[in-house]
Amino acid sequence: MRTSIESSGVRHRARTWLCWATAAAALSLATACATVPAGAVNDPYEGFNRSMFSINEGLDKVLLKPAATVYRAVTPSFVRTAVGNFFANLAEPWVAVNAALQLKGQAAVETVVRFGVNTVFGLGGVLDIASELNLERRNEDFGQTLGFWGANSGPYLVFPFFGSSTVRDGLALVVDYQGDPVTVNPNLTSNERTGLSVLRLVSFRESLLRAGELLDEAALDKYTFTRDVYLQRRQALVFDGQEPPEDKGSPAK
Repeated sequence: MRTSIESSGVRHRARTWLCWATAAAALSLATACATVPAGAVNDPYEGFNRSMFSINEGLDKVLLKPAATVYRAVTPSFVRTAVGNFFANLAEPWVAVNAALQLKGQAAVETVVRFGVNTVFGLGGVLDIASELNLERRNEDFGQTLGFWGANSGPYLVFPFFGSSTVRDGLALVVDYQGDPVTVNPNLTSNERTGLSVLRLVSFRESLLRAGELLDEAALDKYTFTRDVYLQRRQALVFDGQEPPEDKGSPAK
């Protein structure tokens, strides 16, 4: 038992060290490419990004999309909705933390209330009772928090498996990882943690099946379309749909 616990601790420290090492490398990239002409898309690593995009597309084609398709075929709609609600509810505490860090007091309080209502009255979050009470589900992460405080997004990057990101958002993933109740919960075994992570990923991919089909049909250059949509969406999330202040600049730059 003691050996197992010690081994788990070593693995956790190794993952943390790797995350911070990746973050340091990403920060150096941001420093090297912090300034771009106004109106330009900051994609200096397009060759690398396109290669990663193609690899991710291949992985999706042979793994994620088939798994999501089977999941949709064999799982009733109400169960898929319950699974999505459950994982969204697990994310609420970290959303509340980031809302507070962005000085959005009302949003932070309402998110905490959402979590309490859905956990207690929604059977652990599988039912979204809070939305019926007009408590809005929000989307906040540490990348948005950095953007709120003026951190430039830096160059656009496509990470293996994780997909579209920027240097800022990639760096923020290190902190978001520490706020994920699935990956850092000490009460879960390794198998339980892996199972929940896989289920969450497949559930998320299933929710994008229709959008993916439309993208395949409509996009002439899927890479460019995906990049531009990602950058525009992140800007909208960071600034809550408003134009960024001139002193902060656009996170898409």
